Amino acid sequence: MGNDMRKRPVRNDEIDLLELVRVLWHRAWILAIAFVIGAVTFALGTITFITPTYTASSTIYILSRDSELSALADLQVGNLMVQDFQIIAKTREVMNIVIDDLGLEMTTGQLSSKVYVSNPEDSHMLRISVVDTNPQRAADISNDLANVLREQIAEIMDTDKPSSVEKAVVPKQKSGPSTKKNTLMGGMFFAMIVAAIFIMRHLMDDTIKDEDDVEKYLGLKVLAAIPAEQALTDKGRLSKIKKTRKTHG
Repeated sequence: MGNDMRKRPVRNDEIDLLELVRVLWHRAWILAIAFVIGAVTFALGTITFITPTYTASSTIYILSRDSELSALADLQVGNLMVQDFQIIAKTREVMNIVIDDLGLEMTTGQLSSKVYVSNPEDSHMLRISVVDTNPQRAADISNDLANVLREQIAEIMDTDKPSSVEKAVVPKQKSGPSTKKNTLMGGMFFAMIVAAIFIMRHLMDDTIKDEDDVEKYLGLKVLAAIPAEQALTDKGRLSKIKKTRKTHG
C-alpha cells in the first residue's frame, strides 16, 4: 500500500464500542496487573498513613417523666422538637460547655465536626455519636454532650431532665477508614487509568494495520496481502545474496 493509504479517516462521531471492548480484552492481563498494583498501593497507604478513628454513641429520650402528651400535642412538638434539639446539640454554646468540662484542646468547630446527632427510626430519642482518633475521648465527649443536652432540654421545656437511655462505652474496634473499601477503590482507580490510556491510544491511532482496516475505513477491496514476516524474510534473503555476490566478485 502506498503512503496515501497509511492513514485512516478519523470520525469522532462514530466510535465502535465493540472494538474498544476488544482492545481492552486483549490487554486484560495488563488491566489485572494495574488493579493489583492499585489495590496494594491504597491498602498500604491506608494502613500506614491514615490514623484509624473510633465511634462512641450515647442515647437520650428527649421527653421527661412528667411530660404530658396532651400538652406536647398542643405545642406540636413530636418529631419537629427532635429536629430542633438536633440543631441545639451542635450550637457553639453547647460545644463550649463540653470543651470546658473535659478540658479539650480544640475549637468549637473542630469539636462540632466530630459530633453526629441522629434520630433513630423517627423516635423521640437522640443518638449522639462522636468520631475521634482516641476511643476513650470519643466516649467521654459523647457522654458529656448527652448530659449537657439533657440540661438544655430541661431548661427549654421547663421540665425535669430527660432520661438517659444508653451511655457511650469505649469502642474497641475502629470505625474507619475501611481498608477493604480503599483497597477496592484503589484497584479500580488504577485499572480505569490504564484502560483510559489504551482507549485514547487506540482512538488517536489512525494507521491502517490490516486488510480489514482497508475495507472498513477506506471502502476498498484488498486484492492481495503480503505478510510482514514474509516480506522481512525475503528482504533478508536478498541482502544475503548481494553480500555473497560482492564477496565472490
